Amino acid sequence: MHYKPDWPDAKARLTALWNHEVLDRPCIAVTAPNGCSFPHPPPPAAPRDRWLDPGWVLQSMQAQLENTWWGGEAVPSCLLMAGWVLCLGGTPRFAQDTIWFDTKDVDFSLPPPFRYDAGNPWIAQYRLLLDAVLDFAGRDRFLVGKPLLLPANDLASMLMGTERFLLALVDHADWMREAIVTGANEQLRLRIELGNHVRARHEFWYGNAGWMPFWAPEPFYGTQSDVSCMLSPAMFDRFIVPELDVYGEAFGAVWYHLDGGDARQHLPRLLSLPYLKVVQYTPAPGEPPNGPEHLDLYREIQAAGRIVHIEVPAGAVEPLLKALDPSMIMLHTHCGSIPEGEALLDAAKHWV
Repeated sequence: MHYKPDWPDAKARLTALWNHEVLDRPCIAVTAPNGCSFPHPPPPAAPRDRWLDPGWVLQSMQAQLENTWWGGEAVPSCLLMAGWVLCLGGTPRFAQDTIWFDTKDVDFSLPPPFRYDAGNPWIAQYRLLLDAVLDFAGRDRFLVGKPLLLPANDLASMLMGTERFLLALVDHADWMREAIVTGANEQLRLRIELGNHVRARHEFWYGNAGWMPFWAPEPFYGTQSDVSCMLSPAMFDRFIVPELDVYGEAFGAVWYHLDGGDARQHLPRLLSLPYLKVVQYTPAPGEPPNGPEHLDLYREIQAAGRIVHIEVPAGAVEPLLKALDPSMIMLHTHCGSIPEGEALLDAAKHWV
């Protein structure tokens, strides 16, 4: 891997983690500035170009890759958020900091509309950008990973509007369950199609890239349900678990983003799913950041035989490694310099 000459060592540790083993130390991804000053491009005038213009995206990617030290199990990669435009027939709207969606009315007397047609223009736009990224990445310069597609449940809530989505779960429950499962199968089909396209040209064709990067020795499916923070456990079981089942059946292993304290009520159900492999936790605003304050949560996840994947301040690495099972922990942190990061990685060998 061009941006990570020690990739064989990182790959061995990540493979051990996947098998609930630990080698010389636990898995810790450490990034730091490397002293390079590759220029970042100025923000484009048009917000759409921020996400879809190949020229701007590639310049931004190169700056991030060139200026970063990828230490430990940090996997060189960049967030390709343009995958959000693959939105089940919806219409994206662009801002400089994110991508939103137009809301639309649905007719509950007709089949759910959340699907793709052969001529969907956003798929074509994404393919153009993806091909440009693959040209830049070559066979193995960095991890391109899976397309960043939102799950059907979160997309449906955005395309319908959150209030209408929640009311429909009560008033049109069977229709909504069908809509989510249909959308999940559409997203799965598209992800497999695009994944095969990447696989033909690039070694690192699966895995999470950019935001909370994660690599495993076999393909897995990364997903979430941010809207579940507003659902009861019974509704989670009825509407969200069937979508997770679609992904688990197809891939056999699922990496799951658990979003904040209001979603923690669903953890027991998640931990009962046989295909769940990794739980990534992001505290909500107002909660303490990931660290010792959440030890009970991490221990519950590990007690169920799942890997904990979290981003933490560098100062939290030592107490967490001493308190948790090192064979089922993946920590991400940032240091101010390469020597600082190297010292942290070396010290971690003595904290287990």
